[in-house]
Amino acid sequence: MSVSVRAVVKCQDPGDGSGDVIIDLPPDILAAMNVGLGDSLSIELINGVVVLRPIRDADDQP
Repeated sequence: MSVSVRAVVKCQDPGDGSGDVIIDLPPDILAAMNVGLGDSLSIELINGVVVLRPIRDADDQP
């Protein structure tokens, strides 16, 4: 089952010249996605919307 959660977040420049951005996700978004510190997310642009999905290792699946 897939649940959509929308949020407006602020992109921050890490200041290292990499062109990367840092996005602080609110705790309620992390909880809804069942992710936390150290978890990996995929990022896609779909119809103008940024979509984040957790990347689950096959070894962690029952």
